[in-house]
Amino acid sequence: MKSLSLKLTLAFLLVSLTVAGLAAVFTWQATAREFETFVVDRIRDDFTEKVITYYQEHGSWQGVAQQFPLRLPQSQPNNPNQPRPAPITFALADLKGKIIIPAGEYRPRDVISTDILAEGTLIEVDGAIIGTVLQTGNAPELNPVEQRYLDRTNQALLWATGAAMIIALLLGIFLARSMTRPLRELTSATRAVARGELEQEIPVRSQDELGELVASFNQMASDLAQATQSRRQMTADIAHDLGSPLTVIGGYLEAMEEGVLEATPERIHTMHIEVTHLQHLVRDLRILSLADAGQMLLNRKQVEMGALLRRVASSYQLAAEQKGIKLSVKTGDAPLSIQIDEERMAQALGNLVSNALRYTPKGGIISMQYSVFSGQALIVVEDTGAGIAEVDLSRVFERFYRADETRNLDAGESGLGLAITRSIIEAHGGEISVESKLGEGTRFEIRLRV
Repeated sequence: MKSLSLKLTLAFLLVSLTVAGLAAVFTWQATAREFETFVVDRIRDDFTEKVITYYQEHGSWQGVAQQFPLRLPQSQPNNPNQPRPAPITFALADLKGKIIIPAGEYRPRDVISTDILAEGTLIEVDGAIIGTVLQTGNAPELNPVEQRYLDRTNQALLWATGAAMIIALLLGIFLARSMTRPLRELTSATRAVARGELEQEIPVRSQDELGELVASFNQMASDLAQATQSRRQMTADIAHDLGSPLTVIGGYLEAMEEGVLEATPERIHTMHIEVTHLQHLVRDLRILSLADAGQMLLNRKQVEMGALLRRVASSYQLAAEQKGIKLSVKTGDAPLSIQIDEERMAQALGNLVSNALRYTPKGGIISMQYSVFSGQALIVVEDTGAGIAEVDLSRVFERFYRADETRNLDAGESGLGLAITRSIIEAHGGEISVESKLGEGTRFEIRLRV
């Protein structure tokens, strides 16, 4: 039995059969018991009414036994069309507890104990107790009308049980198919993903656990497709970024080897720049690989944030002055010291400042500042540059992602700066976010635990 739908259907059917069967048995027993109680009460009331009438007419119990002859259950009436008289299932004891109408185990002139009399039904006439009706252990015999009623009740119960089983089977089939439909779709989609068809999306038809599973699969498939596309793009970018310097270096070396060009200091310097570019690219890729593997080692120590920001600013002060950009550092009134890897954090902040310098025009402003907010150190790097389009904001931290595809990387740049910055911040247990508007500037916020 390999079909989950069939297993669920049979499970629903088995549970329904068990519940319906138990309900039918209990209902049948309760109906028979209550109907028997009803018959017994009716016979007792009829018997009590007759003996009270006799006592009121005669003023005593003298001769009452002759008015209620004992009829055995197996006795048959002379006319089979007449209903069979019910057997006497009640005995009568007088005020002293002596049996005056025998029935069942109660014999004539037996004296009954007070404990047994207490279980009987007292007979009262004009406010005086004149006797006690005692129920025997004999079951009442049903007349044909009562028997037919009980038979029809049992038949209706049987039909209801059968109908419940059929409905349970149909509901079981429906529920099993509706529950396994997402699983069948998931199986088909996973096979498609295994074939390389990553763009898979399954409709979410419910909000339960299966719906959450389908939504998680859709998110996984989307992330996998995006990651695959990013990996392909990254591979192409790496090949391009490696290929360009190698082409330059190879071209110069080949020309020098053939004697076409002379090995002048300027040409050697150009090749050195390309080698430096390759070294930066390999270094940055290694940093990212360590971050991906969770093996980025941090040499944490107490670092004063104001001193760190001033150190980073001094490294880029000359470049800012050459471009006519104002680079400032704003520190809080109270010094802030936190445990970080100073060199890694300086690299992360340097990448942000370098990015800001690249996109801020002459006369622009780049500011660095820190503060404490909600128990966290908030470090802000803000510029008044060209800004980033909203469509690109969510991808600026991706590797090799360029909002401007036509932009060539500057010498020594790998295109991995923001990706490395995010990896360093996350390795410290912090987070980084970006806000930007075109033509107004960009604001990077770093939050670290104090």
